[in-house]
Amino acid sequence: MKKILFVALLLCNYAIAQIKTGEQVPDIEFKQLLNSSLKTAKLSQFKGKIVFIEFWATWCSPCVAAMPHLQELQKKYKNQLQVITVTAETDKRIELFLKTRPSNLIFAIDTSYSLAKLFPHATIPHSVLIDADGKLIANTLPDEINEIVIEKLLRKQKVALKEKVDNMSADFIKDYFFASDTVKSRLMIQPEIKGGPGMYIQHKSSLAFAGRRLTMINLTLESIYRLAYGDFAYGRVMDLTGNEEKNKKEMFCLDIITERKEDLLPTLKTELLKRFELQAKITSLLKPVYVLKIADINKVNKILLSDKSEKEGYGGGSGTFSGDAVVFADIAEYLESFGIVNLPVVDETNTNRKFNIQMVYQPEKPETLTKSLADLGLKLEKSERKIEILTLYK
Repeated sequence: MKKILFVALLLCNYAIAQIKTGEQVPDIEFKQLLNSSLKTAKLSQFKGKIVFIEFWATWCSPCVAAMPHLQELQKKYKNQLQVITVTAETDKRIELFLKTRPSNLIFAIDTSYSLAKLFPHATIPHSVLIDADGKLIANTLPDEINEIVIEKLLRKQKVALKEKVDNMSADFIKDYFFASDTVKSRLMIQPEIKGGPGMYIQHKSSLAFAGRRLTMINLTLESIYRLAYGDFAYGRVMDLTGNEEKNKKEMFCLDIITERKEDLLPTLKTELLKRFELQAKITSLLKPVYVLKIADINKVNKILLSDKSEKEGYGGGSGTFSGDAVVFADIAEYLESFGIVNLPVVDETNTNRKFNIQMVYQPEKPETLTKSLADLGLKLEKSERKIEILTLYK
């Protein structure tokens, strides 16, 4: 479930006015550049070229998937186009990325979000196209910018691109799903909030709603069912409806409150089955999996044990797993849910000891994950196991 929720929520204070389509873009500065002969640069240094700015991150799957397209455009229009990627990640992270994914693009580091303030967005990838005269053509998505668009701009012709207009509201709960502390139960279902992020909120820090409220914003129906039935990972869902594409694209917002914590998911499942044609059941099937096992008990015994009763942290950004009071089953779930490996992961370490674990690896190099697990005394083995599968049907 977690992987879908990795969106760039840039909901900060945008003190600088947003540049509008057709306006002249100021002489913005790229203060730290990688993969370039330039260490810094201003927009004016690319005068006469079309400039394609791509906001992205290494942990964003659609962003990484778009990179070959950007590279092809840069290769074809080497002297007429400049693609500059912009990320808030560290230079060290991007350098590691480039070691395994060489590129012909310029990579800009913007940890202060100064460029994002000029081109506000709530999700990535987010593409900004500027013509050779320095005017903003569009805020859009990378697949909207193709050879036809570049050719038209080179001929000084007008282009019409689909605008990506993100909803920059800082409080989606207050704006769309406000509930006073006295509300005992309710269910609200709304269509997609255009421009909003895909996310869900469990309200764990709320004294009034902790454990008995769940809010989902811009999630597909498949994702909502996965949450309702126990947070099933992508690899543990089988869609037999014949509408798989629709179930993975059509989005809804949902807010549910129940009087008792134990009624939350059962009530959600009942309401979903009543209101949608999509049905669901949990079945047990033999599937290819990775099995997490202990490879070296001596190394396991050297891991720092936690003195905390409640889990803190868990998972992390690209290339890290960090958590206190975590068990090995949490590592298995992390590897599967975040798509770190391409199969379901079954924990067979047979221990519930709570550890303080800091694991670092390089996503572009699978062998570094193997080594990081080995350093903990763990290993992954390919095998087959009967696992629970969420089956969707009509």
